Amino acid sequence: MNSPKSQTVIVAVVFAIIAYIVAYIVAPTMPVSSTLVAGLVFISAFIAPLITTTSPTSSLTSTGADTAASDEDARTLYVGNLPYRANETAVRELFANHGSVLSVRLMKDKHTGKRRGFGFVEMAADDLDKAITALNDTEFQQRTLKVREAKERPERTDDNHQED
Repeated sequence: MNSPKSQTVIVAVVFAIIAYIVAYIVAPTMPVSSTLVAGLVFISAFIAPLITTTSPTSSLTSTGADTAASDEDARTLYVGNLPYRANETAVRELFANHGSVLSVRLMKDKHTGKRRGFGFVEMAADDLDKAITALNDTEFQQRTLKVREAKERPERTDDNHQED
């Protein structure tokens, strides 16, 4: 899995290699101090996060399965009847077998902190139907999942939400 942190590390390492090549191979006749090389690597630590956040789909920093989709290409699935012991990682792995998973949110009771048995999986729109077909009414950790496209949540206004 290529997370944003690992992408940043990869880009920083690439910058370090470039600094080494420039300092010791391309310009061996020029006197290069270790301070200059350290400075180039240090600067790369600031540039790397900018590169990985502005171009998440570049071939250097991502793989096909982990490519981030834009907001309009992402859709949300409702996943019901989840086992209470299921965690985000297990659900992500299950859905990743059927497409690109962007996020997983398992809902918890705000008072007890225990899982409520349902959640939401955000996936690439192209993979949505495939995941629904493959996973709806299938068994996961001894529970039969209910998977469908999530309905839009109505906007909350002060009239709809009253304080206790």
